[in-house]
Amino acid sequence: MDLRSKAILGMEDSAFARSLFKSMGYTDSELKEGKPLIGIANTWNTLVPGHYNLDKVAEYVKNGIYAAGGTPAEFGTIAACDGVAQGHDGMHYILPSREIIANSVEIMAQAHRLDGLVLLASCDKIVPAMLMVAARLDIPCIVCVGGPMLGGIEFDGRKSDLTSISEALGMVKAGKLSEREYDALENTACPGCGSCSFLGTANTMCCVAEALGMSLPGGGLIPAAYAARLRHSFEAGRAIVDLCKKGITPRQIMTKEAIRNAIKVTMAICGSTNAVLHLSAIANEAELDMNVVEEFETLSKITPQIAKVNPAAKPEMEAFYRAGGIPKVEERLGDLLDTSVMTVSGKTLKENLAEYVYEYPEDPTIIKTMEAPFSKTGGVAVLHGNLCPNTAVSKPGAIDPSMHHFVGKAKCYNSEEEAEEAILGGKIEAGDVVVIRYEGPKGGPGMREMFKAMKYMYGVGLSKSAALITDGRFSGTNNGCFVGHISPEAAEGGPLAIVHDGDEILIDVNEGKLELHVSDEEIAERYKTLEMPKKNIPNGYLRLYAKVATSADQGAVIKM
Repeated sequence: MDLRSKAILGMEDSAFARSLFKSMGYTDSELKEGKPLIGIANTWNTLVPGHYNLDKVAEYVKNGIYAAGGTPAEFGTIAACDGVAQGHDGMHYILPSREIIANSVEIMAQAHRLDGLVLLASCDKIVPAMLMVAARLDIPCIVCVGGPMLGGIEFDGRKSDLTSISEALGMVKAGKLSEREYDALENTACPGCGSCSFLGTANTMCCVAEALGMSLPGGGLIPAAYAARLRHSFEAGRAIVDLCKKGITPRQIMTKEAIRNAIKVTMAICGSTNAVLHLSAIANEAELDMNVVEEFETLSKITPQIAKVNPAAKPEMEAFYRAGGIPKVEERLGDLLDTSVMTVSGKTLKENLAEYVYEYPEDPTIIKTMEAPFSKTGGVAVLHGNLCPNTAVSKPGAIDPSMHHFVGKAKCYNSEEEAEEAILGGKIEAGDVVVIRYEGPKGGPGMREMFKAMKYMYGVGLSKSAALITDGRFSGTNNGCFVGHISPEAAEGGPLAIVHDGDEILIDVNEGKLELHVSDEEIAERYKTLEMPKKNIPNGYLRLYAKVATSADQGAVIKM
């Protein structure tokens, strides 16, 4: 076992570094040469409910590391809450935070010559960041998540969650719900900590981490409130020491085949459209020669949707976990997956599935079979057309079939706030296509989620009669007819910039089309007089990100 930590703990002059460790209470036994020094990258804080329990998770990971003969060393990094940041300037910082998290973990791992890492995260950009830095460093790593929140009080025919509050506000504005009922929902929609209880980006990426082989089997969906979450965390601590001993690293796990497996699982569960963005970024960090957007487009045609949960259906994450979660989905996908891939258990996916023990009975209303799926094609779609020369992304699994083909008239807004004001102000009607532009990686900057806009449309009763398209993103919990990740974005001169109010727009998620029904000649004329709005980007990280971020179809990563 060739350990990186030998550079600080096992050399002739290592007393220098060992003395510093001893100043914090480390013992000779812990600093003994040959014991792997395992970093625990902990994103715990009291701002993010999905990360609120990571202090307890870290405690169990440490115990597992000690039990397996390793030495744990914990450090912290940032994590921001998409929910708290929704609908205001804070959302500009959420996607760019992904790069900061990855960079900070890289710095700590390299500066202290850590032999391996357990990466603690639960939420939207934080899990992708951990997978990115694992691929970048290529030292033994395991992703260990905090688990989803339990569902809240019954509301609108299902267990409530955070998004129910935004939907309820739309209902209040439409006169369908009283202020008193709305106030009561605030206290009952989120009954405890954990990543939000729907299949948004957070839980999608926890599932992706498992599907990639970077989390232990079954770990993606154990609820935060379950004791099983702590037992799983202990086992993650034991497993990372074993990975160090065996020399199994992320690039041996996150191969092209594993990325394709993760795409198929995302399709099969109708995961968040943001998985396209993040898997592109992860593949980039792993230096894999593959176009993830093209892979999504190809694999969507052969991957059925066999799981259906909130927002595509009523069941929440706890029910999905009890139904068998990702192992059951992988088992049902069968030969569609490459089960020869290595995983952080030290075993192949095939071996993991053969040994996995399901603790709860199957639920065929949540996870179906390949022979009788919810849909014959995947829950995420890649679109082409003159409005998105470099592609766009939609989620047919969360769109009512009546809206899979939609033609409407454009109503254009140059920011999320303008569009939300119009929706709540009654300015959007059936047959409209709300166009929100200059919200891409550069234009936003930061590619904000148009979460509230879609929830307001649902609340005012327009989710099945109007659509929304944007160069920004969506939360994984959004439903209704929507298209995001339009590339190139308006700020880079993408065609979204020259759409006028009243233009006819075609959205066809089955055929993969997004088209502006305006002649090429007219589009060329409009470009001659195009004046882009000027945004005052504050001096700081956002200004840097706006200059160097790539487009959505390339993962919105930073490239110098």
